[in-house]
Amino acid sequence: MASNKPAPEAPSPFSTDSYGGAERSVGEWNPTEDSIRPVRGRHRVAKQRGLARSSTVLGVGVIAAVGAGGMATAQDKAPVSISLPDSIADNLPDAKSLPGVGSFMSDDAEAAPVAAAAPLTTAGLTSAEAEQGTDAGEALRARILQQAEQQQASADAEAKAAAEKAAAEKAADEAKKQQDEAEAEAAAKKKAAEEAAKKKAEEERLAKLAASFSLPASSYTISSTYGQSGAMWSSGQHTGLDFAGAAGSPLKAVHSGTITSAGWSGSYGYRTVLQLDDGTEIWYAHQSSIDVSVGQKVTTGETIGRMGATGNVTGVHLHMEVRTAGGSAMDPMAWLNSKGLSV
Repeated sequence: MASNKPAPEAPSPFSTDSYGGAERSVGEWNPTEDSIRPVRGRHRVAKQRGLARSSTVLGVGVIAAVGAGGMATAQDKAPVSISLPDSIADNLPDAKSLPGVGSFMSDDAEAAPVAAAAPLTTAGLTSAEAEQGTDAGEALRARILQQAEQQQASADAEAKAAAEKAAAEKAADEAKKQQDEAEAEAAAKKKAAEEAAKKKAEEERLAKLAASFSLPASSYTISSTYGQSGAMWSSGQHTGLDFAGAAGSPLKAVHSGTITSAGWSGSYGYRTVLQLDDGTEIWYAHQSSIDVSVGQKVTTGETIGRMGATGNVTGVHLHMEVRTAGGSAMDPMAWLNSKGLSV
């Protein structure tokens, strides 16, 4: 059964010994290497290297030193008795059975504290770093530098990739531009070649036509053109093309065809009508004489009559008209030009 006798008070630093001892004064306690119980485990504090030493290491060292001093001070004091009523003391659980408490209690007085097995200076270190004696502050600094290097390397890689992408896009644009220019140049050359070929073909066609067509007179001067206005023409406008020349000069068939009319025709005087294979009619008016007859087939350049001044005229000339198969008049000069003939 617990005693109800009050426990003796802890001696005051300036009190008289209550157990018959002489009155003595307890001075300030300054722990030394001999008075402080050594702390088990590794508490390595590396030599400081100027401003590069992490403040964490210094803080850990201070905490370790203060902890060690407190433990030594507590061990030097006399134990204090605590008395509890029997009703409370009997119901208290065994301390060793409490979760997380039994591990701090041991029958071995020399057993090292649990906290000493993991010194603060090794906090955050890997086992490999701890074995090599790496300091926690140095390890943190190295990791920060490594992370910064990795971030810089990542940024450099991204910048390089962006630059390569931009260069590739620029090269692609330049290649496309060159390709477009080459295609445009090729198209222009092709078009020019086609136009040249077309022109040459037209020239060949006109040359072939010129070989098969002929002008109606050899020596002449154009005195009146198609569409001119004047009172001398019954319609008020000139319906043909006039070739002025010497009387009696031969008039030629402009192309092969058939004579459909040959004789006097009022104001036209002596007139001959040559119908071509496509139905086009060529009229020769004001002739002094006619050398062909109706139904006769003639060829290009064959003489069909002579230049004169018969009918309604003011001088010797050939009045030539060109009409379609339906009878509509057209410009003889334009028609001759379309056949490759230059008037």
